[in-house]
Amino acid sequence: MNRALRKVLLQTGGIGRIGPGAVPWRNLATVSEANTQGAQHQQQHPQQHYDIIIVGGGMVGTALACSLGKNTRLQDKRVLLLEAAGGFKQPSTEQYSNRVSAINKNAYRLMKRIGAWEEIERTRIKPVLKMQVWDACSDALITFNYDDFSDNISWIVENDVLLASVYRQLETVPNVEIRYSAKLADCTLVRDGADRSTVQLTNGELLTCELLVGADGYNSLVRKQMGVENFTIAYNQMGVVATLQLANDSPVDNVTAWQRFLPTGPIALLPLNDRMSSLVWSTSVAEAKRLLQLDGDAFVAAVNAAFSKPVSRNTFVDQVLSNVHSLIKQSSGQRFEPAPAVMSEVQKSRAAFPLGLGHTSTYVGQGVCLIGDAAHRVHPLAGQGVNLGFGDVQTLTDVLADASYAGLGLGTVGELIKYEQERLKHNVAVLLTTHGLQRLYTTDFLPTVALRSVGLTLTNAMPPVKKFLMNYAMS
Repeated sequence: MNRALRKVLLQTGGIGRIGPGAVPWRNLATVSEANTQGAQHQQQHPQQHYDIIIVGGGMVGTALACSLGKNTRLQDKRVLLLEAAGGFKQPSTEQYSNRVSAINKNAYRLMKRIGAWEEIERTRIKPVLKMQVWDACSDALITFNYDDFSDNISWIVENDVLLASVYRQLETVPNVEIRYSAKLADCTLVRDGADRSTVQLTNGELLTCELLVGADGYNSLVRKQMGVENFTIAYNQMGVVATLQLANDSPVDNVTAWQRFLPTGPIALLPLNDRMSSLVWSTSVAEAKRLLQLDGDAFVAAVNAAFSKPVSRNTFVDQVLSNVHSLIKQSSGQRFEPAPAVMSEVQKSRAAFPLGLGHTSTYVGQGVCLIGDAAHRVHPLAGQGVNLGFGDVQTLTDVLADASYAGLGLGTVGELIKYEQERLKHNVAVLLTTHGLQRLYTTDFLPTVALRSVGLTLTNAMPPVKKFLMNYAMS
């Protein structure tokens, strides 16, 4: 018997072995056929290698690709951005999107650094110069003003506008490649025995990389492949969003962000232009579904009532606040400015999404790391979700640039852990704060209402404390 054939038979169990691995003589043609097909598949889809592959072309993943590509220490690295959609969505010139972000100073600096800020400004953006937050159960309030910070508190940007602006910058970066309609089927990480990570797309294409970055959102496939624990809490709430037209008698400039904490959750009005604002209303699932079913007039009436309708008050809480006002020598008759009345909603702008908390047990592994919602998810009441992701982008870029400059591997876990340690300090603090606020303001338990009202009032009376809190939140 031919030695080569005998070797094949021994390996496949054709002779000399009986068991589950044995291949009968009549199946040898099938084995040969399968090998031929496999070789043909490899020829059709040869492996391509990149230094870094980013899975997920949302705001955070796209910003990372641009940040890496424009970093002088990483310009010799090949970066691939995989996006499942067929292409990025051009922002509408006729109507505002119902999904917006409150961009903080760090995110602003990142956008400036990668060259996207000028494009954002040319398209649409609204600075926030003032912010008023108040408790519907006590009317305790806190205000933040431009004068307190000598800078904008934040900038309201539509997600579509920001994403399109970053994508346009990517068109000028030669070492970054974007693939649309690129859906991840599977991935094999370095820890699984390979010396590099392998990504398989649904079209059968195989890609390898030194570092795989999961920017693929809350249901991250990369995170699942890492096998790490992901701690989650469902708030049993939904965020209702809409684009609203303000009444004609509203303030001319519309530069204030308004937020009222209702017993069912906060409602916020974020300025888009002089006559339009974006609504983010966190409420129970049942109430959110009801709001989605209302006609336009009824919905507008519900929004106006949520900002102005009195909530049942308790004399005990009122007395406590009166004593606090006397203690700090502040008139108990102090009142916030009322939020502007809403006249109408933009058609088809109303939508809702579930709210929850999430945090993975680790952000990094050998040759792999997570950023943005793939690593952490927070309640939108403080407007910090995408800002945390942009913070991840800046820190990871710095860590990888330093590693490359020092001649170290991009996927070395000893280097990636520096990114994790730096981001945990900020992300966990924000996550715990937003979770605490969500729990604190979704109860009408009397002692809790009294304590939170006192805390809000005292903080408002202490400008240095206010400045510290805002600077921390917006940094």
